[in-house]
Amino acid sequence: MKKEVQPMTRMFMAYLILFILAAVPMTEAYIVIPVGIFGGLNPLAALTVGVTGNVLTVLLLIVFMDRFRNWMENRRKKRDGPGKRNERAGRLFRKYGVPGLALLGPLIVGSHLTAFLAVSLGGTRRAAFLWVTASIIIWSVLTAVLVYFGVDFMGAGDKKTFLRKYLEGA
Repeated sequence: MKKEVQPMTRMFMAYLILFILAAVPMTEAYIVIPVGIFGGLNPLAALTVGVTGNVLTVLLLIVFMDRFRNWMENRRKKRDGPGKRNERAGRLFRKYGVPGLALLGPLIVGSHLTAFLAVSLGGTRRAAFLWVTASIIIWSVLTAVLVYFGVDFMGAGDKKTFLRKYLEGA
């Protein structure tokens, strides 16, 4: 006999998955929030959960910066020098400082690596955290608004999406 999963459990699992995906480096909040919205999650709740997951791991990265720096240096040694993305981020930092790197970095290298590079290249941990957090919020709100109104304009809000079907138990 197959046990039926309750709708609240399904909803909790959907938001938990969104949180975890937003927390993973390189799967940024501004990428997973639209997936949640297209899937039928509440846009404001998806935005809040996604931003929280992304910001929390950026904070942890900055707090444990020294360990992460050692891990990155060992990784870089294995690859024979810095990659193209890191070089681009370095140019951004030299030209625009922490604010410029934080606002543009997530589009190029992701928010986690942006926070790491902002501190490594001379920014303070506090400035890096504040600017990267602001950047995560800006990009996440922008994509959430665009997706929300895009879905509305296309009429997809009434359709049964894959996530909506799961949440309703269909």
